[in-house]
Amino acid sequence: MATTTMNGESNNISNTPAPAPVIASSKQPLAPVKSVDTQSVLKRLQSELMALMMSGDAGISAFPEEDNIFCWKGTIMGSKDTVFEGTEYKLSLSFPNDYPFKPPKVKFETGCFHPNVDVYGNICLDILQDKWSSAYDVRTILLSIQSLLGEPNTSSPLNTQAAALWGNQEEYRNMVEKLYKPS
Repeated sequence: MATTTMNGESNNISNTPAPAPVIASSKQPLAPVKSVDTQSVLKRLQSELMALMMSGDAGISAFPEEDNIFCWKGTIMGSKDTVFEGTEYKLSLSFPNDYPFKPPKVKFETGCFHPNVDVYGNICLDILQDKWSSAYDVRTILLSIQSLLGEPNTSSPLNTQAAALWGNQEEYRNMVEKLYKPS
């Protein structure tokens, strides 16, 4: 049926309902879930192992434990001219299935008297927690922990006794020597 408007134009009217207008959702679309297949994690870890072995960085090393590429044992040497000079610390690194989107769990296996390491070997280091980036790798982690040994964050200590003693490097070194038990 056609009707005429006041200005003489013709409109077609039908009994068919008009299509509903498209309304943009005010909600943001959900970000796609990052899924990582085990094969890509395996390749990434193998690549990191090769890069670490080729880097030649002094005082750090890490290798997969037996035949499990997701569990590594690392070693860090105390840096020269620090209270940790001459010490060697064993670490465990456990990589999640969604690595590198989530950081590995890293712990000291050798007891370490340090403001940012608790009695269980847990480490308080921002890049292993809220500041993690998938751009980091095993080499970066080990170098960061090695650097942390000589430059702790005493304002956020896991070990308050170590943090309190840090200001007196001679006493601190004595405590490190007293408690250090190489594995």
